[in-house]
Amino acid sequence: MKRRHTLSMVMALAVGLLHCFFMQDLQAEERTYYDISASDVRKIMIAVPNFSSSGGNQGASVAQLLTKGLELHSFVGVIDSSRYGGGKDADWKSLGADYVVMGQVGSDPAGIVVEGQILDVASNKQLAGRRFKGSAAQLEDMTLRLCDSLIEDFTGEKGVARTRIAYISDSTGRKEVYVSDILGRHPRQVTRHRALCVSPRFTPDGNFLAYSTYHNGNQDLYITDLRQDSSTNALSRRKGLNLAPTFSPDGRNIVLTLSKAGNPDLYTMDRQGNIGQQLTSGAGINVSATYSPDGQSLAFVSDRSGKPNVYVMSAGGGQAKRLTFKCSENSEPAWSPKGDEIAFTGLQGGAYQLFVMDRSGGNVRQLSTGGGSYESPTWSPDGRLLAVARKGGSRSELCVVSKNGKDVRVLFTMKGNQSYPQWSGRLP
Repeated sequence: MKRRHTLSMVMALAVGLLHCFFMQDLQAEERTYYDISASDVRKIMIAVPNFSSSGGNQGASVAQLLTKGLELHSFVGVIDSSRYGGGKDADWKSLGADYVVMGQVGSDPAGIVVEGQILDVASNKQLAGRRFKGSAAQLEDMTLRLCDSLIEDFTGEKGVARTRIAYISDSTGRKEVYVSDILGRHPRQVTRHRALCVSPRFTPDGNFLAYSTYHNGNQDLYITDLRQDSSTNALSRRKGLNLAPTFSPDGRNIVLTLSKAGNPDLYTMDRQGNIGQQLTSGAGINVSATYSPDGQSLAFVSDRSGKPNVYVMSAGGGQAKRLTFKCSENSEPAWSPKGDEIAFTGLQGGAYQLFVMDRSGGNVRQLSTGGGSYESPTWSPDGRLLAVARKGGSRSELCVVSKNGKDVRVLFTMKGNQSYPQWSGRLP
């Protein structure tokens, strides 16, 4: 297993009403982090026995949720607790565990304390600990905070268990917009238009969600404040397409496709729906814009060469450079939050497969193989994972793919078909 730079594991964190402190590394030494981007990396095998608790099944529930959060990160494998009965006393080496999370749920004047320590099985020494305090209602959130902190202990960067995903589902018989946490828990129906909705997009702060819908007979653009659940506001109802917005990194501006003048072109727009600048002009159909993280560039799809391909240009418009040449059709670019790569889908063998390339168009790698058609890639905020819609026959489901292409897994299972995923940033 490859490892990279070292950093001290001793730090202090303060997060809103929850108080987290990073307990002293018991070995008082620097820690090496795993380089999980390598294609030949072996999964870290972790055991998560039931947390100690005086609250009935509370400790088992915390361990189960922590397991789901850890398994989301593709470089982690969690040993099935049924192999050792969920207890803390087991022959961890014979079970194949590299590490064990030893946890406790206790009481505190503020409510509840959730604590977890990493046991290094090879050395039989505890490496570090994390501790969170909050109310009983915050137990799930504290568990996911612990998960993301443990991922940071292994890799040097927080995990992504405390994120959300927006998507389209037809579970009601109509394709409406939903939001859930990234593990598929607590799904919330955002729209009730009883008409086709597509392309949900979070604002960078995660408080608002834009989407397009046909409920008035035209493809109009709306935006909803997710902090309430009673109204949605029209952002653009111009004749023709009002499609696929991308928000600038500061959240102030939008680039979207409008066909109000006949040809589908890219335009800038402010959060009040006022058009700013026309970025493309009549050079084929121009759609699916995505900002670079620094806000200086846009990748988008155009068929100006005869077939859809991914292009890049300045965020202010101007000359565009074609990036994709691998497949007969290439579409749906998604710029990595790290800024160095762009994911896209390419038509190959009658189905769309998932690819990643450098921001200049080089080093193209195919991440998916067969098993349906892959659509609408969206990056996790750490740039390590991609969520996609995988379609096969009449079935569409959300999957998660590691950037190194090691595996494709179903993200979660729900009633109906899910499509158009959009991964949020980390929750505050």
